[in-house]
Amino acid sequence: MLLPDAQRILSDPRLKDLNQDYNAYTEEDYEVWKILFERQYKNLPEAASSAYLQGLEQIGFSPSEIANFNKVNETLAKCTKWSVQVVPGLIDDDLFFGLLYHKRFPSSTWLRKKEQLEYLQEPDMFHDAFAHLPLLTNQPYVDFLSNLAKIALKNMDNPLAIELLSRMYWFTIEFGLIRENGALKVYGAGILSSAGETKYCLSKEPKHLDFKVETILNNPYWKNRFQDRYYVIDSYEQLYDSIPEIEECLEHILKKPEDS
Repeated sequence: MLLPDAQRILSDPRLKDLNQDYNAYTEEDYEVWKILFERQYKNLPEAASSAYLQGLEQIGFSPSEIANFNKVNETLAKCTKWSVQVVPGLIDDDLFFGLLYHKRFPSSTWLRKKEQLEYLQEPDMFHDAFAHLPLLTNQPYVDFLSNLAKIALKNMDNPLAIELLSRMYWFTIEFGLIRENGALKVYGAGILSSAGETKYCLSKEPKHLDFKVETILNNPYWKNRFQDRYYVIDSYEQLYDSIPEIEECLEHILKKPEDS
C-alpha cells in the first residue's frame, strides 16, 4: 500500500478550516484549564517520567494560560520538528495515523465543562495538550510514534491489524509506565490527564508487567475504567527499538488461521 504524502494528508477535507481560535476561549474555559492543571500538577514531581517533566518545562504550560498551539509549534520545531494539527475531536484511523506518520499530532481545541471535570467520554484539549504534547520533545518517543503509524498505514485495509496496533498505542502512548532509577513513573497521556488513575496505576492494586510486544498485541484494553495491568518500559529507546518486532509479530498473528 502506498503511504499518503504530507500534502494529501494536510489537504484532507476533514481538516478544512480547522485552527485554534485562541480569542474564543471563555472565562469558564480558563477556569477549567486552571482547575485541571493545578489538580494534576501537584502529582507530577513524584509520578511523571523525567522526560515528560522536562518537556512540560520546555513547552511552558502554566495554569493561567490555556495551551497556545502557535507557541507549542515553535518549541517542537526546534526539538523534534513535530507540530500540532487541530482536529475536530476523535478522527478516523487513516487520518489519525496519517498525521502521526507526517509528524503532526492531532489535538482538539475544546475544553470540557465544569460538570465534566471527573469524567469525559471523549478526550478534550486538556488531555491532548497537557498530557500528550510535552513528550513530543523526546526524539525516541516521537520516532516510535511515526514508525508505529507507518505500520498502521501499511495495514489500513485490515481491521484486525488496526485493532492490534491500537492496543500497542493504548498500552504505551496512552497508558504506559517507565522504570526510572528503580521506581515506576508515568508517561502515558491517559494517565497523566487523570489525577485518579495517576495514583491508582502506581499503587499495588494493578499488575505491573514488563513491556513485551507479543503480550500487548494479544491483550485487549478497557476504555471506561482503570486498567488492571500496565506495561513498563525501561527507556524510550526501548519503545523505538521494538518497531521491527511489532511488525514481525503483527505479520505472524495476521497469518494465523482464524480457527487456530
